[in-house]
Amino acid sequence: MLPRLFFFLLLISVVILRSPPIALALGLVFGLFVANPFAKQTKSFSKTLLQASVVGLGFGMNLHEVVRAGRSGFVYTALGIAATMAAGIALGRWLKVESTCALLISVGTAICGGSAIAAVGPVAGAKDEEMSVSLGTVFILNSVALLIFPFIGHSFDLNQTQFGLWAALAIHDTSSVVGAAAKYGAGALAVGTTVKLARALWIVPLTIGTALVKRREAKIQWPWFILFFCVAAMIRTYLPVGVEAYDLIRDAARIGLTVTLFLIGAGISKATLKTVGARPLLQGVVLWVIVGALSLILIRAGWIGL
Repeated sequence: MLPRLFFFLLLISVVILRSPPIALALGLVFGLFVANPFAKQTKSFSKTLLQASVVGLGFGMNLHEVVRAGRSGFVYTALGIAATMAAGIALGRWLKVESTCALLISVGTAICGGSAIAAVGPVAGAKDEEMSVSLGTVFILNSVALLIFPFIGHSFDLNQTQFGLWAALAIHDTSSVVGAAAKYGAGALAVGTTVKLARALWIVPLTIGTALVKRREAKIQWPWFILFFCVAAMIRTYLPVGVEAYDLIRDAARIGLTVTLFLIGAGISKATLKTVGARPLLQGVVLWVIVGALSLILIRAGWIGL
């Protein structure tokens, strides 16, 4: 009975709902209220599938567009990411959040939500419950952003460029940036998408930097999947003849990410979730409010712009 229910919920997540946040939620419900019959198998498989999905997402990135968007804002992007990371880690320490979980939430807020957590998590040696709580936090905030950002943008009379830039800086995941910006207008969508993709490339140095730090603390596996992520993006950019195939790989990677999040959620029990607590969610919310408010103030003041 339990195996059938497990695969039934997984099938619904992938075929019908097609939503990583909902897949994570369904997995969590299953893991918290029903014993996972494949706990050992899903733990090892989810890690491999997660890395493969990150590589596949690279086939959806055109480096020319990303570099064009990132060139003008390179300095404030670097400063913004560094400031967000520093604030997030400091906030995590103040709230007494476990260091790895605090790092993942900070990474997700600073760069690109679930994709950044998916890349950095394995390198940082994150536990399943830490991955689940971190991913759940950013996905909850993504859902909130989709609802409130267009309203806030109109309230402050932001133009298309300003809103697209703000969405890219203050909303975690690229998909949610696209959703919020599309509601605001075509100009906001163009700016938001390209700026967010440029920001996503910072996954590479941050993941490598995390690996270098962690190798001093313990022997870990080098994040080769990040190299393959870069290769995938280069293939998409410089061999455009296979663009339809690249889109299929990118879509398959998104399905893989959905499956991964369900498996991660299903691997969480009440006992393991209690060890993490509610403080990581509080850290994520407070950090997001700080980033969103400060970036909005700077954009309206003209200190950040394209």
